[in-house]
Amino acid sequence: MMFEPGDTVVYPHHGAGRVLEIVEQAPQGRARLYYSIQILQNGMTAMVPVDGAEKAGIRPVISEQELEEVLGVLRDDPTRMPNNWNHRIKHNREKIKTGDALEIADVLRNLALRDHEKGLSTGEKQMYSKVRGILASELMCAMHLCADDALRFLDGVLSEICARSSCAGQGVVG
Repeated sequence: MMFEPGDTVVYPHHGAGRVLEIVEQAPQGRARLYYSIQILQNGMTAMVPVDGAEKAGIRPVISEQELEEVLGVLRDDPTRMPNNWNHRIKHNREKIKTGDALEIADVLRNLALRDHEKGLSTGEKQMYSKVRGILASELMCAMHLCADDALRFLDGVLSEICARSSCAGQGVVG
């Protein structure tokens, strides 16, 4: 898939961004075209080879239908995770690396619930913060919200599922 300047895309490790331009550069003497992508969350600019964009996981922002699926995953029951924190981090990293919004939502939900119920290791807290920002930046674009409103919306959904989890743990239907 070819992107044009002005297109909004998602870079899996950084979140939503805008293609600023397509430039030719010649690192090591070999001319290649690069997407210059400004990451919306932090203003950083990433240079991604056009011919390597798919491998890097660059993709369009989710559609309205996909947005509903992402919200469904967030509100769904947690998936099984390894008990060992080190294995959980590795498991979650693999899911994040796919760049798939549904996988990122799954990781975020699981980490939010685990944080609410048992707490997170330092590495998991960092991962939680990162995936929260990545998903919020995509929701910002998909829902046409400002960054603060997208974070508030996402935090509201996460609070809702954590509250439901607390009620379920007490035998109360929530």
